[in-house]
Amino acid sequence: MGQKLGKPIEILLAEDSAADVRLTREALKDAKVLNRMSVVRDGVEVMAFLRRQSPHENAPRPDLVLLDLNMPKMDGREVLAEMKSDEDLKRIPVVVLTTSQSEEDILQSYNLHANCFITKPVDLNQFIAVVKSIEHFWLTIVELPPEEG
Repeated sequence: MGQKLGKPIEILLAEDSAADVRLTREALKDAKVLNRMSVVRDGVEVMAFLRRQSPHENAPRPDLVLLDLNMPKMDGREVLAEMKSDEDLKRIPVVVLTTSQSEEDILQSYNLHANCFITKPVDLNQFIAVVKSIEHFWLTIVELPPEEG
């Protein structure tokens, strides 16, 4: 169960806030699980990364996507809809990690097949605790789907 020994878990963080990227990186640095995090700043770049389009031709396939809803160019809802309607990408687990507490955003995210919706705490220690709980649950407890060959 959980992570394969020796192989780092690939995490794609889709986040346009430099501060939140830094916090997530710090929280994951303390993690017990070997992981590698790639960061993209907008929805268009998320899709280019996932489809290994320029400039991401050598991008690793993520085991988990941490997705902010409110990003420029293409928001998280559009990314989620596109990912989950793509045969090659729909099995990648997506954790929506956003400041939104809107019931509509929560319902829409689950209707678009998000695996999890988490509201970002504003407090630093709470944010780190949330990232660590995501790391613990998704990267040690849950069996992630294998990459299709």
